[in-house]
Amino acid sequence: MIDIRPFNSLGGADHGWLKAKHHFSFANYHDPSRMGWGALRVWNDDEIAAKSGFPPHPHADMEIITYVRTGAITHQDSMGNQGRTGAGDVQVMSAGTGVRHAEYNLEDETTTLFQIWIQTDRPGAQPSWGAKPFPKADRSGAWAILASGRDGDAKGDDGALPINTDARVLGATLKAGESLDYDLTGRRGYLVPATGAVEINGVRANARDGAAIAEVDHITVRALEDAELVMVDCR
Repeated sequence: MIDIRPFNSLGGADHGWLKAKHHFSFANYHDPSRMGWGALRVWNDDEIAAKSGFPPHPHADMEIITYVRTGAITHQDSMGNQGRTGAGDVQVMSAGTGVRHAEYNLEDETTTLFQIWIQTDRPGAQPSWGAKPFPKADRSGAWAILASGRDGDAKGDDGALPINTDARVLGATLKAGESLDYDLTGRRGYLVPATGAVEINGVRANARDGAAIAEVDHITVRALEDAELVMVDCR
């Protein structure tokens, strides 16, 4: 099954400084048919105005992955961590027993990002934060594993940011006409083209559409246009 959720069908909110689209029920948007996808609970497509952001607020027992598409986000938290994550790079916060954090766009331009929440397998874990650059050249025509809680000896996982759940967050870039395969045997996938249009086993997904994939052992993603891909592989 490959279920395409067109971008214009997503829930959303416009707070002025924040324009958000929600792939799943979130805040004041509720759709009982879109409560999550396996362990994947939140996928927000956010546009954050220059010199604005999310003031300090708490989280617990959730794996929160931020994939920056354009601009940059600056993180501060109650553990004393602080860092700036730029376009194409990733940060991960494991909320664990509890943490307060703020996310600000200190840039002179709008920042766009995907914020992804995955339910933890290890409630009550020690909270943590990390960020890592993932140059696009390193994932041209190939999957890069950006964050992972799968078995550490799985190929490529050792270079990923760690998360406390049996899941992977992957990124790739494809030139028009290129294809990329992935094995999802026994698992679920949720794939969003950040840019460009693709076909997933022959099913078209346009930029910022969501593709919910289940009961499919193998996918082939073919780029109809130059494309940047982000995918979650989870239970």
